[in-house]
Amino acid sequence: MSAVGAPGGAGVPPGGVEAAVAALTPRLPLGVALSGGADSTALLVACARRWPGQVVALHVNHGLQAAADIFERHCAALCERWQVPLRVGRIDARAQAGESPEEVARLGRYRALAALASADGDFVQNASGEAKAVEPAPTGDGPRAVQDIVLGHHADDQIETLILALSRGAGLPGLAAMPRMAERAGLRWHRPFLDLPPDTLRAWLRARGESWVDDPTNADARYTRNRIRQQVLPALAAAFPQFRETFARSARHAAQAQELLANIARADLDQTGTPPRIRALQALPRSRQANALRAWLAQAAGRAPAARQIDELLDQIADCTTRGHRIHLKAGSGQVVREGDALRWYNGAPLPKPPR
Repeated sequence: MSAVGAPGGAGVPPGGVEAAVAALTPRLPLGVALSGGADSTALLVACARRWPGQVVALHVNHGLQAAADIFERHCAALCERWQVPLRVGRIDARAQAGESPEEVARLGRYRALAALASADGDFVQNASGEAKAVEPAPTGDGPRAVQDIVLGHHADDQIETLILALSRGAGLPGLAAMPRMAERAGLRWHRPFLDLPPDTLRAWLRARGESWVDDPTNADARYTRNRIRQQVLPALAAAFPQFRETFARSARHAAQAQELLANIARADLDQTGTPPRIRALQALPRSRQANALRAWLAQAAGRAPAARQIDELLDQIADCTTRGHRIHLKAGSGQVVREGDALRWYNGAPLPKPPR
C-alpha cells in the first residue's frame, strides 16, 4: 500500500526550489509531469505559485499496480486545491518477454505526456482510446497546447542515471546523463531540480503543509535503480560526502564534450552528405568517421547503434576500395548497405532491386 508523506515542520535549506523554478523561462501554459511523488508534487506547487493560471498538470496512470488509482486521486485533489487543470492518460505499460519493465514504462510515459500536451478539445484521449474529461482552463480561453513540460527529476535521479550508464560502458551521451533541457516531439522538456537532493524537496513540501504519495515499488530491489538508491548511494555518501556535486560536475563536463562532438559531426556530415558518401568518409580520421556515423544513424534510426556495430562498419568502410565491395551490416534496428558510392540505412531489410 502506498504511504502519504505527512506534513511536518522540517527546516528547508535556503534557495533551492523557488530558485530552480525561477531560472526557467518556459512558454506558457506550462505542463507539469505530475506523478504524485514528492518531486513532482513540489514541482507542481512551485510552478503554480510562480505562474498562477498558466500551469497544466499531466498525469500518466501506468496501471501497473493497485496503488495507481491512489496516485491519480492524490493528483486530482492537489490540482483542485491549487486550481490547476489536470489531464490524465492511461497506458498499458506491461513489459513483454525480454523487455525491461523500467524502459517500457519510461517510453510509454513520455509518449503519453507528449499526447497529453496537445489540447485540441475539451478532453484528451489515453492510450487505450478512452477519454477522460479535462477541467476547463482557468483563463477561460479553453484548453491550449502545451509546448514546454517540466519534469521532477532530482540530483539522485541524475546520479542513478550516470551510474547506470557507467555499468553499461556507455559513451559520452550516456555519461552526460539527463539534460536540463531537451527538445523532442516538438516539445521542450525541462528538469529544473537536477541540482536538488530529494530531502530538500520533501522538507520544502513539509514546510508548506503539502503531502505526497510514496510509490511502494520504490522499495522493490528487483529494479536496478532501486538497488542503486538503497545500496550504492549510501555507500558513496559514506566514502565521498560530496559525491552528488562531483558526479554532477562530471556529467556536465560529458555533456559539454558531447555537444562539441555533435557540432563536429554536423560539420563532417555537411561534407560527406546524408546519406554519407564512402569516399568522403574515408577522407576523415577513423574517430571522426565513427562520430559522424553515430550522428547519422541516431537521426535515421532514432538511436545510435552499438559500439561493435560501428567498429564493424568502420572496418568495412576502410576495406571499401573497389566498386564491387559490398556492405550490408546490422545497425540498430535496421541495416546499413552500400548503394553506389554512398551508405544507406533501411528499417529492416533493404528493398530488392527491381528486375531488369
